[in-house]
Amino acid sequence: MPRPPADPSRILVVEDDSGIAGVVAHQLTRAGFRVETASTGTAGLESLHRNVPDMVVLDRMLPDLSGDELLKIVRSDPGTRAVPVLVLTARRDESERIEGFEMGADDYLTKPFSPRELVLRVEAILRRARSPWGRATRGGRVLGAGELRVNLGSMRVSVAGRHVHLTPTEIRLLTALVENKGRTLGRDRLIREAWISDGKAERRTRRRTVDIHIRRLRSKLAHMGSWIETVRGFGYRFRAPPSP
Repeated sequence: MPRPPADPSRILVVEDDSGIAGVVAHQLTRAGFRVETASTGTAGLESLHRNVPDMVVLDRMLPDLSGDELLKIVRSDPGTRAVPVLVLTARRDESERIEGFEMGADDYLTKPFSPRELVLRVEAILRRARSPWGRATRGGRVLGAGELRVNLGSMRVSVAGRHVHLTPTEIRLLTALVENKGRTLGRDRLIREAWISDGKAERRTRRRTVDIHIRRLRSKLAHMGSWIETVRGFGYRFRAPPSP
């Protein structure tokens, strides 16, 4: 069993199936996390408002307020939009997975799943959320290109001084592109930067979600979105700013 962290992360599990919720809570507690459960979307939203967790494990099919609706609320609220979300789904089709990523999920897990895989996914997502993208390793370093600024300490993005609301995955993608401006990054490289790469089938799905996220990034960045260039047959490149 892993050694519990000195300051265990708090995880909110929103799942209406009491059996699944019990298994998830038990396994995460054994792994050293503090776990709170909610059986409806409304109860999960109330818990989020009371005390923002370090991560959410969210079932898509919930009574009263669906998991999709709750995820949209999480991503639209400044107080919770940076919280990592692992989506649980009973459907295995590719479109379901892509929809989850498009709505802002950090990762997904298809039911039935192994308890060990659940713990590994949660640990990996939390590592990704904290390092190398978090305050501890990046400090207050700011990436810049033209009117674009990416503050790696606060994880805030701005264009011409205007704050741009991005999901954690979008921020990771943008950071990878800006840090390598002028260089082409393939989709597999961007997958490694922004998601957990854990299987060929899932990598094929995530290659498509890279395109979805790039499209959303371009839209949110307004005129700076055109700086993200498509390199056909390879991937994407953030245009290097002209020399002064």
